Amino acid sequence: ERRHVAADDENTSDMAAIAARRAIEAAGLSVADLDLIVLATSTGDSPLPACAVHLQQKLGADLIPAFDLNASAAGFIYALTVADQFIAAGSYKTVLVVGADLPSRIVPPNDRTLGALFGDGAGAVVLAPATEDGVGILSGKIHADGGLSELMQLPGGGSAEPLTPASLEQGRHYLAMDGRALYEVTVRHLTAYSMQALKGARLTSAELDWVVPQQANMKIVTTISERLGFPLDRFVLNLADHGNTLAASIPIALDEAIRDGRIQPGQTVLMCSLGAGIAWGAMMVRV
Repeated sequence: ERRHVAADDENTSDMAAIAARRAIEAAGLSVADLDLIVLATSTGDSPLPACAVHLQQKLGADLIPAFDLNASAAGFIYALTVADQFIAAGSYKTVLVVGADLPSRIVPPNDRTLGALFGDGAGAVVLAPATEDGVGILSGKIHADGGLSELMQLPGGGSAEPLTPASLEQGRHYLAMDGRALYEVTVRHLTAYSMQALKGARLTSAELDWVVPQQANMKIVTTISERLGFPLDRFVLNLADHGNTLAASIPIALDEAIRDGRIQPGQTVLMCSLGAGIAWGAMMVRV
């Protein structure tokens, strides 16, 4: 129905900073409490340095480690998995995890089909050691298949294909994807990995309260709902308002559902996403 597009002078780190501040405030913390920043994005402010260092400076989070993680639309699940390992190992206590992307900058400007699918956005969470049993990340599963990388790619602009006037004219710096093939892969892998995440958490679909999926398209979500045997009205959906915001998709939907009261403390939430790579993952949490 509509899409949100960043202003011309707004960058990925700007949106990430807004989402981060809201998450930090919601957690009852301050920027000084952060030990680490993990930013999931495939559309950073520039190829170098990491977008996370710009986010660090905009937050005023001095001298803590900050890095990007690029797993496209699966980036937020990947970033949560990485942050979880740091906390479990005792390396860091409080980790800011942000998913932020500006697909409008990489979609071919005259491609109305692709342009209708994507929107710009950012979402964030703060992770810390659980204070009570059974709360937090219960299980997670991530995977990648580089053999399918051509299904969704931005071919130009890297070391393999530096930008030239000819490649710019050919639009090699814009996103290219095979939507039909991606649909088949997405449905198959997200259904299977969602089931694995449930099994890993020792839960059944009857004990699942909500599913927060990648907001790619309704056909994918509907098919996953049918295959999981979980009702569509228990899926958190904001596709009509935001489109596919890549790594920001799940944290935006999660934030909206918690703030409007749909997701309540103690409830179980399944998150699943797939993006370029092809990379995908699923995670069970109890909020």
